[in-house]
Amino acid sequence: MVFVLVGVVLGLVFLNRYLRQDLGLGTHIGSIEFAGDKPDWLTEQLYKRVYAAATAGAADLRLYDETTAARVQQNIESRLSWLADVKVQVTAEKIRIFGRWRRPVALVQWGLEKFYVDAELVVLDYVPIPALPIVTLTGLTVGAKTPVAGEVWSADDLNAALAVLTRLQRMDEAVTPDKPLLAEIDSIDVSNFRGRRSKSRPHIVLYTKDHTQIIWGAEIGAWQRYLEATDEQKLAKLYAYYEQYGTLAGVKYINLRDPQKIIYLPIDKY
Repeated sequence: MVFVLVGVVLGLVFLNRYLRQDLGLGTHIGSIEFAGDKPDWLTEQLYKRVYAAATAGAADLRLYDETTAARVQQNIESRLSWLADVKVQVTAEKIRIFGRWRRPVALVQWGLEKFYVDAELVVLDYVPIPALPIVTLTGLTVGAKTPVAGEVWSADDLNAALAVLTRLQRMDEAVTPDKPLLAEIDSIDVSNFRGRRSKSRPHIVLYTKDHTQIIWGAEIGAWQRYLEATDEQKLAKLYAYYEQYGTLAGVKYINLRDPQKIIYLPIDKY
C-alpha cells in the first residue's frame, strides 16, 4: 500500500509538470486560441508573447470563472503592445482572444535599444520579423526619455518619415504590387528635418540597401515652400525610374527635388 501511494503521488507530480510544460498555461486554465485575423508575417515568437501576456498569474485563472476573461484582457492590454482592440471570450474548454495585430512600419535604433513604430505611431517592442520590409529611421529627435512599448510617440520628424513611407506603400500597391519598391529601401534619414542642421542640404533622404541615395527633400505638403517638385512629381519620377530599370541600384543618387514638367505616371490620387 505504501508503494502504491508513493507511486500515485509521483504520478500526480509528473502529470502536473507535464501539463504546465506542454501547455505553458498552468493546470487551471485550458488552451488559448487566437481567434482574430492572422497576418501572414506573424512569427512563433509573437504568438508566444501573447500566451505569456495572457497567462500572467495563471495560477489564479480558471475556466467557468466570469472574471477570467476580464483578467486575461487586462493582462494583454497592460503587457503586450502588439495587439489592439482586444476582446477575450472564455468557454468551457478554452480562452479565445480576439484582436487586431499592429503592423510595424519602421524600425528605430537608439543606442543599444531597438523598437518599432506602427502607422498609428504606437511603439512596439523589437521582435525579428523577416517577412516584412521594415525601413530603419535615422536622425530622429528621441529626447531624454526613450519611448516605451505601447506608448504613442508623436514627433514631427517621425510623422514626416512615416508620411513618405505611407506614400511609397500606396504606390507599391497600385503600381508595383509584385515587386514592391519598398523592398529595396533600407533607411530614411531625417537628421536635417526642416533644415535644422543645414538650410542647403535636403531635409529627407532615403537610402537603398546598396547605398543609393534618394534625395526626397521637404516633408509631404511642404514642397512649394522650398520651390521643389510636387510630392506627386517626386513619386512619379522615382517609380518611373524603378519601372524602367527594375531596380534603384547602380547609381550614386536619384534627385527627386527638382521640379518636373512631365509626370510619368497617372498618380494624382496617390
